[in-house]
Amino acid sequence: MTRAPRRDLLAGLTVAIVALPLALGFGVASGLGAEAGLATAVVAGALAAVFGGSNLQVSGPTGAMTVVLVPIVAEYGPGGVLTVGLMAGGLLIVLALLRAGRSMRYVPAPVVEGFTFGIACVIALQQVPNALGVAAPEGDKVLVVAWRAVEEFVGGPNWTALAITVGVAGLMLAGARLRPGVPFSVVAVVAATLAAQLFHLDGATPIGALPAGLPAPSLGFLDLSAVGSLVAPAVAVAALAALESLLSATVADGMMTGQKHDPDRELFGQGIANLAAPLFGGVPATAAIARTAVNVRTGAGSRLAALTHAGVLAVIVFAAAPLVSRIPLAALAGVLLATAVRMVEVGALRAMARATRSDAVVLVLTAAATLVLDLVLAVVIGLAVAGLLALRAVAAEARLDRVHPYDDGVPELPGAESYEGGDGDADGGGELAGTAGQVVAYRVEGPLFFAGAHRSLLELGEISGVRVVILRMCRVTTVDATGALALKDTVHRLNGRGIVVLASGIRPGQRRALESVGVLELLRREGREYATASEAFGAARERLAAAGVARADGAAAGVVPARGGRDVPVAAPAEEAAR
Repeated sequence: MTRAPRRDLLAGLTVAIVALPLALGFGVASGLGAEAGLATAVVAGALAAVFGGSNLQVSGPTGAMTVVLVPIVAEYGPGGVLTVGLMAGGLLIVLALLRAGRSMRYVPAPVVEGFTFGIACVIALQQVPNALGVAAPEGDKVLVVAWRAVEEFVGGPNWTALAITVGVAGLMLAGARLRPGVPFSVVAVVAATLAAQLFHLDGATPIGALPAGLPAPSLGFLDLSAVGSLVAPAVAVAALAALESLLSATVADGMMTGQKHDPDRELFGQGIANLAAPLFGGVPATAAIARTAVNVRTGAGSRLAALTHAGVLAVIVFAAAPLVSRIPLAALAGVLLATAVRMVEVGALRAMARATRSDAVVLVLTAAATLVLDLVLAVVIGLAVAGLLALRAVAAEARLDRVHPYDDGVPELPGAESYEGGDGDADGGGELAGTAGQVVAYRVEGPLFFAGAHRSLLELGEISGVRVVILRMCRVTTVDATGALALKDTVHRLNGRGIVVLASGIRPGQRRALESVGVLELLRREGREYATASEAFGAARERLAAAGVARADGAAAGVVPARGGRDVPVAAPAEEAAR
């Protein structure tokens, strides 16, 4: 199974020690109790390790999932949560079969960082009642619940619980800086439990009795009549499980050279884990970034480490349940508070905030939505805002410049009219010389699509006093139906004022959109589409000559033979005198 089984076994043991207080804490925080957290860590952790798409992932109950589960427990009860987990597992398997795992790469980094920061804030606020030693007030908004808990504490302070919470969190945070390899979460919890037992601290409320083992698998919680109302929560749980698991797998890949996860198999493994966990009373599970990081840092190289983690926790469930039941709730609150603090990467947040204004906006909105609304909606809002800002940025790249009608790179000839507004290439911008302003060329550059087509073509539609407009399309990056319709409308408006429109350089990939709305038909009606700007200019010269604008001889018409055999306009004598 692995080339270094001893190292994997040691890594699994270490992760289990770290995961024990987290599993207990998240089980309690979810509302289903510490036993639910342990069952999730054992069952989901083992199955995700076997069927998942990463060799390094460690799965179980997580703080992000707890945030989603609390309102579900309040509205539908424990049975509703188990049903939601079962449904979410099925949805994850469907996502895996649809190969949706690869879409994770499109989630912007500011959304991820804002989401993580918001989760950390919610987890910290959820611990306020246990940290203050008060019963959890009613309410489904974490800010409201935390505020009511503070009010209750002020009315009757429980300094014992607060001291235990602060002591555990402080020891974990300080210990992580001084001796990162020591599992200070276990050290702190053991110390708090011993202190509560030896000194008979009345304010240290324990977890309570735990079953000595896992319950037999059962579907007794399933109420088919309630399934319809649980679809939306199940979608939210599945979306969160997919997001967090794939994020964790990406982080794990970056921590060890040569590792690369299979995103679709990872979704499948998480689906199997979430189908099974509710049968044993477990809450929905995801891969856990913190536990996965510990797994990698302690030398894990295969799935054996994650399986060992689940096995050690199973032994604890069967052999040490009476001891675990004495752990104070305030100690678990301290563990989760420290976990929330360590989730926040200040450097990453600062980098995102300084990168661009758009990144800062997405980061703040996602974090605020996570805190005030719910996690899945927060991700949707973050993605939507990021998408809109990206569209705005892309649309800003669309340009319409008056340019020399020939292809880029044509050298300027002696005596040629100077061109203003150049963009660094040889053609610059301005009117064709020798045609008395009768021909102008425009280069359409960037995307011609719904976000900016009308704005970019506005100047073109208002042009007057010319006979021919040449549109150079060789730098158009994309065209959609909206852009094609805007172009068609512009051509119609110019034609209606007697201005002939010639187009050059239309790319093969853009022809379908232009043809579907009739732009190409409109341009071809009189041979007005050309492969190159040179051909378009030749056609413009012929039209002007036929209309009597230019004299029969090329020199008087403002053209001289160019190197390579094509004609290049030069300044007419009258225009030279005018300058």
